[in-house]
Amino acid sequence: MHVLIMSFGTRGDIQPYAALAGALARAGHDVTLAVPSGFADLVQHAGPGTITHHRAGSTMLRLLREVMPELSGPLDALRTLRIMTSAMRELNAECWAAAQTARPDVVVYHPKCLAGAYIAEALGVPGVLSLPLPFFTPTCAHAMPFFGGASFGAWGNRATYGLRRAAGLMYGGMINDFRREVGLGRIGRLADPLRNPDGSPVHVLHPYSRHVVPVPDDYPPSAHVTGYWFPEHGDQDAWKPPADLMDFLAAGDPPVYIGFGSMGFGKGADKRRDAILAALRVHGLRGIVATGWGGITPGKAATDEVLVLEGAPHEWLFERVAAVVHHGGAGSTAAGLRAGRPTLIVPFLGDQPFWGARIHALGAGPSPLAARKLGKPTPTPPVQPNWVPQSAPRTVSPPECTSWNSSPEWRPSTNSPSCGSHPPARAHARPHVGGTTDDAGAGDGSRLALVMVVEPASCRPSTGGRRGTH
Repeated sequence: MHVLIMSFGTRGDIQPYAALAGALARAGHDVTLAVPSGFADLVQHAGPGTITHHRAGSTMLRLLREVMPELSGPLDALRTLRIMTSAMRELNAECWAAAQTARPDVVVYHPKCLAGAYIAEALGVPGVLSLPLPFFTPTCAHAMPFFGGASFGAWGNRATYGLRRAAGLMYGGMINDFRREVGLGRIGRLADPLRNPDGSPVHVLHPYSRHVVPVPDDYPPSAHVTGYWFPEHGDQDAWKPPADLMDFLAAGDPPVYIGFGSMGFGKGADKRRDAILAALRVHGLRGIVATGWGGITPGKAATDEVLVLEGAPHEWLFERVAAVVHHGGAGSTAAGLRAGRPTLIVPFLGDQPFWGARIHALGAGPSPLAARKLGKPTPTPPVQPNWVPQSAPRTVSPPECTSWNSSPEWRPSTNSPSCGSHPPARAHARPHVGGTTDDAGAGDGSRLALVMVVEPASCRPSTGGRRGTH
């Protein structure tokens, strides 16, 4: 079988699909991975199947990186959509070129690739929608993630998923131009992305853990929560940590990681850096500050207790730090949970407040801190933060979500992607490098989380959560 996988975005948007490609290749299938050229290093080479990288979306990614430092926040980001139109059309054309070369048997597409469903339709092959958050499939259990952790009641929650048609409303002209180019007829701007042309449901793969977002009882059979797609450990061997990072890690206690990834809103970057360095200094913590796309001003810190770098693979770095503070992207959240590190999310936009709410509900970190509140005065926190588990690490299952957990225990197939061997999310009481710990005390990572929050959190994990592999 030949599978065409297409995705667009930052590393967190691409890496799960590269991991899926690797798992399919190891199972003997051939894969074409259509992603920007800047992520060629993520393309795995484990057979017996083949993986071919097809460049798609590189211009659009470059424009995003150039524009972000000039923006002050999400509203500014919306104003850049016009200048992205040409690059979006180019992405559509590049995905179509990849499909014509590959002639796949199935197309797996991230919704950021607007042409994905129509490419599958034009080729006459199944199209499978995939994204690592519960965005498209309507449910009464929770609102669409773009509403953060808000709840509007069962039917109000379900109604929020009408926003899944937003791409058609915004880009209907571009979509129909593409459909015409590949020999398809026009569709309405309100066409349902969860319905195939024959009325059958579009299958959706959600690569996140059911222990993090439990599967709602009202999900249809076409919605599949698969567990996270992580690369095999051997797939990361090509990355070699720089000497200054290795030296810093070896020089003292495990540091706290702070980074906001692609949230490179350049306006305010100086203030964010000042707030971060002040928090580390006041609480006597070592820190690794990742500047990412420019959301934090780069430059060497005035102390040997802080290392400032552009970034490093989370799957390598997070296991070596005491706690993590990040923007709440789906990929960053998954990496922090996988490493078992206390997590503070500082959301900027999109689904990030949703992941912050989930982290807090799981007992894996305090309530999220809005980016605009970085550096603002905070009340003095208690010595023992009450979100830190009071016993050894354990599977977490939020009591308020017990109705979500009523589905039968899931067991992985032997053909599952590489995430199948990883344990569910665990919250660690004391920062520890390289494994879990049985110490129930509060560690340095907990103190850093508290210095950056406005209010102490009040959630402890349940001891009765389900156990499983995802």
